[in-house]
Amino acid sequence: MTNLNKRQHGPFGKYSLNRQVTFAMIALAAGTVLLCLLLNTLFLGQYYVWNKSKILSNSYAKINAAAQAGVLDSHEFDIEFEKLCVNNNLTVMIINADQTVVRSSVSDTQTMLKYFMELLISFSEASPKSYVIQKRQDMRMDSEYLVMWGVLSDSRLIIARSPLESIHESSDVTNRFLFMIGAIAVVCGAVIAGIVTRRITNPILELTELSARMTELDFEAKYTSRTHQNEIDLLGEHMNEMSAKLEHTISELKSANNELMLDNERKTQIDEMRKEFLSNVSHELKTPLALIQGYAEGLQEYINDDAESREFYCEVIMDEADKMNQMVKKLLTLNHLEFGDEAVSMERFDLTELIEGVINASSILIQQNGITVRFDNSQPMYVWADEFKIEEVITNFLSNAIHYAMYEKRIDIFYQIKEDCVRVSVFNTGDPIPQEDLEKVWIKFYKVDKARTREYGGSGIGLSIVKAIMDSLNRQCGVFNRDGGVEFWMELDITCSSPVCME
Repeated sequence: MTNLNKRQHGPFGKYSLNRQVTFAMIALAAGTVLLCLLLNTLFLGQYYVWNKSKILSNSYAKINAAAQAGVLDSHEFDIEFEKLCVNNNLTVMIINADQTVVRSSVSDTQTMLKYFMELLISFSEASPKSYVIQKRQDMRMDSEYLVMWGVLSDSRLIIARSPLESIHESSDVTNRFLFMIGAIAVVCGAVIAGIVTRRITNPILELTELSARMTELDFEAKYTSRTHQNEIDLLGEHMNEMSAKLEHTISELKSANNELMLDNERKTQIDEMRKEFLSNVSHELKTPLALIQGYAEGLQEYINDDAESREFYCEVIMDEADKMNQMVKKLLTLNHLEFGDEAVSMERFDLTELIEGVINASSILIQQNGITVRFDNSQPMYVWADEFKIEEVITNFLSNAIHYAMYEKRIDIFYQIKEDCVRVSVFNTGDPIPQEDLEKVWIKFYKVDKARTREYGGSGIGLSIVKAIMDSLNRQCGVFNRDGGVEFWMELDITCSSPVCME
């Protein structure tokens, strides 16, 4: 399982926020219910007794106030007395000192009077100033009561009681009710907590997945903001912004890294080219330098004193020096082209006129080698290119064809019109170039026939210059073998004003 899958499954484990919040809310609801049950069991009875004691005290105060006002026996106090007994679940009896009943909330006054007389005896023994409230057990009823007895301000006796059995029953009923309600509350709370927490945690899970994808450099995922725009939505928007900025930064870093790699490759290539250049130049210059040195030493030591020999020595030295000069010029030209130091000047010119000029400039060399050059110059051919550089290309093609023309010793220069360009071909009769050498002829100092190249003074740089020029113009050039010879070609942009183009 990948790190991303682990992170995606992680939020649904036992430590998930959804589970923790849900369990916390369930525990809170259950704890609240249990706490209520515990408090109800431990303290409800005490609170009930305290509350009843307060009720008994208040009832004594009201009855005593009626006694002070002299209305305790009147009909005006009947309703107040009844309400006091019924509403507070009290049994009240007021008697005179001679044990005659003044008021009573029960009809069986004799039975109650007998029970209350026992309390009156203890009351007289205790001699309280006003009243006493105590818990008492009614053996006859086998019930516990909270009893209040005392003396009113008019010296009448008052006895009141309230049963305590109801509080135990109420506590049991309340506990059962609380337990049922608590269970329902816990279940409902769990459902509600699950729904609420999922609404909260779903955006968080979405942000978690988004951050996981960001760690894998996947910036396509975006957080979808809700309508209420809360803190999580704000966090999601910030993560979207961070994702976009990270993507942009990483893109810039990758671009910079790619540029750095290209620079390193370019540096390596330049170093290799420099080493190759020095090696090839050293090799190419070694022969002419050796010849120049040898013939110069011969002149110095007067090996041959006749004028003809000295003239021959001087011609060899001059010839080799000229070859070195030409090679150095070509190397400088090639170096400028390869490093982009040569500016390209695009202009429109007549290619036919340029080719005729190159042929005329080479006419002496063509005649000396007994070569026939065929070129259809009946129509002008207007092209877009750097005229000076194209002249260099045609010169190299023609020079190469002159030096390698054999058998019929014929050179054909002709055009082939294409859709948006013209192909200029230079064909010479002779031996074909070996197939494995066809792509290597453009390499600096590469010579297919080294002996023949040396024979006419070639340096192996001319075709490299051609390739560099065509690359600077973003056009194609090539070579292939034909029946009876070899054809070199290049392509140039044409203009539709050319008559050949219009045909």
